[in-house]
Amino acid sequence: MTVGENSVQSKKSIPDLAPLEARGAVLFDVDGTLCDSDPLHHYAFREMLQEIGFNDGIPIDEEFFVKNIAGKHNHDIAVLLFPDDIPRGIKFLEDKEAMFRRLASENLPPIKGLYKLTKWIEDRGLKRAAVTNAPKPNAELMISKLGLKDFFDAVILGSDCERAKPYPDPYLKALEVLKVSKDHTFVCEDSVSGIKAGVAAGMPVVGLTTRNPEKLLMEADPTILIKDYVDPKLWAALEELDKKGGSSETGSLNSKAIE
Repeated sequence: MTVGENSVQSKKSIPDLAPLEARGAVLFDVDGTLCDSDPLHHYAFREMLQEIGFNDGIPIDEEFFVKNIAGKHNHDIAVLLFPDDIPRGIKFLEDKEAMFRRLASENLPPIKGLYKLTKWIEDRGLKRAAVTNAPKPNAELMISKLGLKDFFDAVILGSDCERAKPYPDPYLKALEVLKVSKDHTFVCEDSVSGIKAGVAAGMPVVGLTTRNPEKLLMEADPTILIKDYVDPKLWAALEELDKKGGSSETGSLNSKAIE
């Protein structure tokens, strides 16, 4: 599969997907989508940038973090923060990620309802991949801390693709690795960069308003926006998808309390 294949923007809804069954997949971003990690990233950036006198020593606020950092690949962040000394920026990002991992190893809360959704996926035998712009050590730590090491069939890194998110390459690579079609697959994302990547790859995108403003996320054109994985909007869509596929697993999805 080349990057050009399936790379058409599409406003599909989740129930419009072809029946998932064993041919289907769900693709997850990691930061902010599996776990509420953005406050840890913001803290690390704020402390370390203030230490070196960035922005005249004024701590970066959440608006700056969301607009310039959240969801972006580290190389792009280095270029933005250190345009005149990119090697310094790369080294800064490496040190910042080490600080993030120390923080995440102590406290990494899952998004509410995450394990309800992972059980739904497992019950239907769907394939799954984590697709992230995060560095490999970060992705491995977060997935392990969340107890999802054996859940994912593949982990796709933006750094292993020709272009990271917001380009569709990482999601197209996930389809190729899992040997599934975009017509049987949907994406879960929490950032503008990630939503744009999923939409550009031609799949419905469930956007999470974990930390990013709803208005900003809507500009990236997600299929639906949800607060977390217990949001009734998500389960109404999945129930419709189950009915379409004739799944016997549907039951009363909205009333289950699997957290």
